[in-house]
Amino acid sequence: MCFIVKADLPLKALSGTAPEYDRPYIATPLQGPLQEPVPQIDPVDALKALLSDPNYASKAWVYEQYDCQVMADTVRTPGMGAGIVRVHGTEKMLAFTSDVTPRYVFANPIEGGKQAVAEAYRNLTAVGALPLASTDNLNFGNPEKPAIMGQFVGAIQGIGEAVRKLDMPIVSGNVSLYNETDGEAILPTPTIGAVGLILSREHLIKGHAREGDHAILIGDTKGHLGRSALLETVFNRSDGDAPPVDLAAEKRNGDFIRKHSRWIAACTDLSDGGLAMAAFEMAQSAGMGVKIDHDETNYLFGEDQARYLLACD
Repeated sequence: MCFIVKADLPLKALSGTAPEYDRPYIATPLQGPLQEPVPQIDPVDALKALLSDPNYASKAWVYEQYDCQVMADTVRTPGMGAGIVRVHGTEKMLAFTSDVTPRYVFANPIEGGKQAVAEAYRNLTAVGALPLASTDNLNFGNPEKPAIMGQFVGAIQGIGEAVRKLDMPIVSGNVSLYNETDGEAILPTPTIGAVGLILSREHLIKGHAREGDHAILIGDTKGHLGRSALLETVFNRSDGDAPPVDLAAEKRNGDFIRKHSRWIAACTDLSDGGLAMAAFEMAQSAGMGVKIDHDETNYLFGEDQARYLLACD
């Protein structure tokens, strides 16, 4: 892909002369493995529990309250991952997403910061877009408390590493601090917004799964349940570490998806709820069922990163 430089401006005025704070901080302690094994559970019961939780339920009621088709530019309607709009006068399209998993950041700010960027990267990739740039919206508690400042420092470290590895430079952002009630801070929420480019319709992954398609899982599945949606929602537990983020695997798997986009009928990344939730959402959007030849809880609901579910004929 060839790009033409239209402007090349020095960033020193923004990044080199800004005031810097050196607040004391305490790094978030490393988390150990799960305190006890996660018992097997009926997959349908577990999925119903997740779908009944406001954090993971459909958000259709919200986006149905406003016009999503302004100027008829919307290529992909809400509720199906990254949004897509066309660029007037060209075959190009832009894809947009925003992502973060606060429970990961709370447990492990560095990995949680990396994961926010990685999930944005995957959401863009899942529609065939090449990620171009990102913006951050950093929401934390009181930075005068060393533990909260430690969350901030760790998240920035993870975000910085990820945007460099995935070539998604931060081009803007904002910070909101002192978010707490009665001295209790919100979960650290460094939201990442990102934009990606789709050169033409032949690169776009827009369709639905079709009857007879094969479901293909891309990426390694180890069954990581620490800090997972299942653990929190079904078992009321918040132990273990956040899933590790392999940025090389993220890049490799993303490149694979974009290279073969024309052969993919539908694609979604795996995040909250793991394979089970991703498969349900893909099947629901297509109005059909899906068969998965596994019933192990950790395989279905583990939240290992760098994974995609594809539908191909």
